[in-house]
Amino acid sequence: MKISVVSDTHGSLQGWEPEDCITSVTDSIIHCGDLFNHGPGNPIPEKYAPKELLEKFNSIEKQLLVVKGNCDSEVDQKMLNVPITYPFLILQIDRTRILASHGHLFKEEEIISLSKKWHLNIIITGHTHKWKLETHGNFIWLNPGSTSIPKDSPSSFSLIDTDKRIVKVFNLNTKEILAECPFL
Repeated sequence: MKISVVSDTHGSLQGWEPEDCITSVTDSIIHCGDLFNHGPGNPIPEKYAPKELLEKFNSIEKQLLVVKGNCDSEVDQKMLNVPITYPFLILQIDRTRILASHGHLFKEEEIISLSKKWHLNIIITGHTHKWKLETHGNFIWLNPGSTSIPKDSPSSFSLIDTDKRIVKVFNLNTKEILAECPFL
């Protein structure tokens, strides 16, 4: 199974315009939160159009799994056609266990403790707007970065391939692979 992973779209169509590269090759999409609102700590992103982005998300025919971010609200849940989970999304595909969370609630030590307790292969967080792909013992820690308001890195998204057992981070605009890592 191939899973696209995005985070921190913050209502920007600019960050979602290349959706074909995100959705065309995957079976499922995980969004790690901050879907529509930019929040007071971020600039208004270019092409800010939360209603139009909502329509794009609601028209996705593939499985869309969403975790609530710190900028998401009850109104977002009311308008979105899929449930927003909180504080975690836990997914098991064959022998791959994935936990996704926005990343603003738990300290690194708590996440690492959960990985051991729940025997996780991949932990996904967003929130920082910086992509990261790191191996921590028996699990991979992935942050797909932000599609619309990246900080100190290009706009990015990730792809998890559970059959080939690899995670890749891509530059959203150039499709260049920024990092890749196999997992157990």
